[in-house]
Amino acid sequence: MNTGPDTRIIQLVMALRSAGLSDNAVLAAIERTPRDLFVPEGFQDQAFENRPLPIDCGQTISQPFVVGAMTQALELDDRCKVLEIGTGSGYQAAVLARLARRVFTVERYRTLAKEAEGRFAKLRLSNIVQRIGDGSVGWPEQAPFDRIIVTAAAAERPDALLAQLRPGGIAVAPVQRGPVQTLMRYVADDKGQICDEALFDVRFVPLVAGAAKAL
Repeated sequence: MNTGPDTRIIQLVMALRSAGLSDNAVLAAIERTPRDLFVPEGFQDQAFENRPLPIDCGQTISQPFVVGAMTQALELDDRCKVLEIGTGSGYQAAVLARLARRVFTVERYRTLAKEAEGRFAKLRLSNIVQRIGDGSVGWPEQAPFDRIIVTAAAAERPDALLAQLRPGGIAVAPVQRGPVQTLMRYVADDKGQICDEALFDVRFVPLVAGAAKAL
């Protein structure tokens, strides 16, 4: 029996732990989520490396460390209702789904959303709800959310999304114009006031407002 992929996942998790990820639940969720399922065929040999990779529609699948660090910053538990902006390949949503009660994920591109839907079904992740649309406006009909994660870079603080955060909730989002952004962590206090904290520099594709693309 070929156990290569399992071995590579274990090696990846060990590398992520060495790089500073400390939440055992997050590391376990990554270990249970086969990244090669979310990576295009031409990049299968790099699927378990700690690096971003291109996917369809000019988007990327984030490097595992960033996926893990953003997930860790959310402080998830199995009661959390999570909003994800930018489904992409579905990898981040799949990791979240192993930790949260339900994940609502919004994707701009129909092609990516359909591909991700197939992957979720293959992994039997039934607690993910998808929508194709404008991620910059969030999912008001399902608000408020306990946690919000944005996987595309906003030019400024995404207040329209933070308005959908429950008091006591946490959001993470890359913010700033240009090729390098700052990953920000936002915490809503009991009165809904937002406190922010800069975590580290990241590189994400831009968050684009407007109607969903036909692609």
